[in-house]
Amino acid sequence: MTETPNFDIDFDAVERAARILEEGGLVAIPTETVYGLAADADNADAVLATYKAKGRPADHPLIVHVADADAIDFWAEGVPEAARTLARLYWPGPLTIVLKKKPRCGLWVTGGQDTVALRCPSHPVAHALLERFSGPTKKGLTAPSANTFGRISPSTAGHVAQDLGVKPEGKLDMILEGGPCEFGIESTMVNLSSGRPEVLRHGVITRAMLEETLGVPVPDAGKDAPRASGRLKSHYAPKTKLELAQPDAYVETVFRWTAENAGPVALMAPAATLARIREALTPERIALAIEASPDVLHYGAELYDHLHALDDARATRIFVEAPPATPEWAAVNDRLGRAAA
Repeated sequence: MTETPNFDIDFDAVERAARILEEGGLVAIPTETVYGLAADADNADAVLATYKAKGRPADHPLIVHVADADAIDFWAEGVPEAARTLARLYWPGPLTIVLKKKPRCGLWVTGGQDTVALRCPSHPVAHALLERFSGPTKKGLTAPSANTFGRISPSTAGHVAQDLGVKPEGKLDMILEGGPCEFGIESTMVNLSSGRPEVLRHGVITRAMLEETLGVPVPDAGKDAPRASGRLKSHYAPKTKLELAQPDAYVETVFRWTAENAGPVALMAPAATLARIREALTPERIALAIEASPDVLHYGAELYDHLHALDDARATRIFVEAPPATPEWAAVNDRLGRAAA
């Protein structure tokens, strides 16, 4: 997970973003997962401004994004060897590690908890920004998804501009362009603050990968685990009601809705399923139909972009066919389940 996609970095834009952040401003930045709303993690006023811009609850902890694994000891204490093992293998990359925090890490970052979530992103633009910003004290950036709290995460700069926007009309000081996000869904989050490793949030780094690396079981986190981003029952939600239907019931569910309700629907399902529906419904009843990829990485990378398009289609309801209920699809199913809640 240390290789990054090719991208021409605008170093003048990176420098401008770094200066805005040093002055306490807010910058939307690209990562390999989603676009983040960055602020100086050491600056309480700047971090609190991200909560206000997003409408995010103040007790909802943030992730500190750092330039390299050497930053771990500047932000966390009592660091277990498992954390260093994971960082060596998966950083830079889409893995967040939760550890006991050092006093340097303010409660405005942790939501009042005694733990800190750390990640080193692999996107070349984010990485260049962090290397410029970090300095000898290994400064970090909080960067929750750059969207209104609870809504669909942004996987392009356009999503950010449409939602939060740039001042004076919007809420941000700058959007740092970095193209579409490579993975498109948030990082895997593993808790190492309580003795045994546990998954707080599923992502591209799967449970099987974590267990193979650490040589121990890595179960889902229990109720006593630290609060973490993306664990609320309803999250990643479009404004239009989304219904998630199992493959054997999807077509019937769509037909029943269209028989009982007026207006068009928006659909995301495999090609064969969409073909069956198109045979039965007139074109004006289908606002948008998106063919779902059978490949889990492609599906994840396109998920939020597709959800934004479905939400913008002016449909009366969105219907998504549930992907396979297998371990490698855990992250995608988690996001869809919360979007439909």
